[in-house]
Order: sequence, then structure tokens, then C-alpha cells
Amino acid sequence: MKKIILVSLLLGASNLFAQTQSDSLLIKQIPAIQTTIEKQKQEIDGLTSKVNSQQTTIDRQRISINDLNGKAVSLENTVDSLSSLIETNRSNINTIADDLGTKIQETEEQTETRISELGEDVEKNRLHWIIATLVTLLLGALMYLFLGKRIKSSQTDLETQIRNTKKSLKEESIKLDNKLIEVLETQFKVQQEESKSQPIATNEKADHSLALKVADEIVRMQKNISRMDADIKGLKPLEKGIERIQANFAANGYEMTDLLNKKFDDRMTIEVVNVLDDESLPKGEKIITRVIRPQVLHNGVLIQRAQVEVSQN
Repeated sequence: MKKIILVSLLLGASNLFAQTQSDSLLIKQIPAIQTTIEKQKQEIDGLTSKVNSQQTTIDRQRISINDLNGKAVSLENTVDSLSSLIETNRSNINTIADDLGTKIQETEEQTETRISELGEDVEKNRLHWIIATLVTLLLGALMYLFLGKRIKSSQTDLETQIRNTKKSLKEESIKLDNKLIEVLETQFKVQQEESKSQPIATNEKADHSLALKVADEIVRMQKNISRMDADIKGLKPLEKGIERIQANFAANGYEMTDLLNKKFDDRMTIEVVNVLDDESLPKGEKIITRVIRPQVLHNGVLIQRAQVEVSQN
């Protein structure tokens, strides 16, 4: 019995000694744990500051987009107003034409009536008959010339208004594209700053959505520019803006493949949306005549397949 008690006391003493050593180690680790917690708190504060900065940038861009939407609505209202004016002018022209036809018909009827009345006594009133006929024909010719000039003048004014309206719409479109380029450049800069401050991990996939949107807008703007006259106001700044954003595009490792008017090969990794017949091409030859969506590479790797329209004989 004494031996059992003695063994129990020894075991209890050894457990107490081990517990004391464990508590001592924990007390030594507490400052290191507190230091780690402080560093994590500082990192959390830094991330919170960056999130707030990004939110401010997003709010500014949202305000800019709302301004563009407002201008687009104003432009639509202008187009509607011009369409109404065109319809009014067309209605006026039709009314003038109807009046002209009615007056000519009335003139012819009056002429026939006078001729029939004068025919009963041609011998006695030949001179009066000739004078009346000449006066009637002269009045009819003068009326026809007057109304004809008026109709022609109305048509000329209408054509001038249409040309001016088209030119104004093109200029407004260029202004909107210039604003869009500024927004895209700002977004590119924000994305570059984010990439520098937060490098992408090797196992994470890069976000190319902004670059693909920029590529689509570049193709659209270049297509619109090819259809416009060189004297359109704001065209030169737009071309400079496209060159500037293309340079920024390339500096970030992106590349747009030039496919327009190139020979098409079935082995190409592009999507053919439509095929047109063109007998002017050599037999069996296929040419890419329209790029709907551009082909984009990032650091030599394909990230977007092109959508094209092909002409063939």
C-alpha cells in the first residue's frame, strides 16, 4: 500500500512539473503572437484604405457614364425632332404638289370652257379668243414655273437639312467616342495600378474583360471612321486617341491580329459568322471582308477568338 501511494505521489509531481514548463512556454510565445496580430491588423487597415480608394474611382466613373447616358438621350431627342421636321416638310411638299395638280386641272378646264364659248362666234371674236387663250396659257405657265421653283426650293432645303443633320449626328458620335476613350484610358490606368499593388498569383487566372472590351471598341470606332468624311469635326482627335489607347494596349502585352482583307484558311482558329458570294474574286479564293469581333492575344496566348464575315467565289 505504501508503495502505491509513493508511486502516485511521484507521478503527480512529474505531471505538475510538465504543466509548469508548458505554461512557461506559452507565456514566452504571447509577445510573438501579439506582434503577429498587430501586423495583420495593419495589413487589414491598408487593404481597407485601398478598397475605399477603388470605390471612389468607381463612383467617379459611374458619374461620367451617367453624363454620357444623358447626352445620348439628348441626342435621341434631337433626332426625333429632326425626323418630325422632315415629316412636316414632306407633308408640305405633298400638299403643294396636290395644289399644283388641282390648279393645273382647273386651268385646263377653264381654258376648255373659254374655247367652247369662243368657238360659237370665232369669226366675230377671233382676236378676243386668241388674246384669252394666250393669257390663259401664260398664266398657267407662270403658275407652273412658280410652283415648280417653290417645290424645288423646298426639296433643296430638305436635302440640306438632312445633310446637316447627318453631319451633326456624326460629330456627336465622335464626341461620345472621344469621351469613351477617356473613360477606357482611366480604367486601364486603374487596372495597371491594381496589378502593380496586387500582383496576380501564379495559380490565379488574369482578368482580361477590360482589354477585350477595349479591343471591341477599337474595331467599332475604326469601322465608323472609315465611313466618315475627313472634314468631320473631331475626327483627328479621335484617331489620335485610338492610337494612344492602342499603344497602351500593346504596352500591357495585348495584341490585336489584323485579319481584314486577309485570305481565309479553314485551319484558322476564328469563327465565321457569315459567308457571302463575290464573283469578282478568283475561283476558290476566300477573303475576310469584315471583322465583327477582333482576335486578341495576351503575351502571345489567344484569349479571344475572332468573329468574321468571309467572301468567296
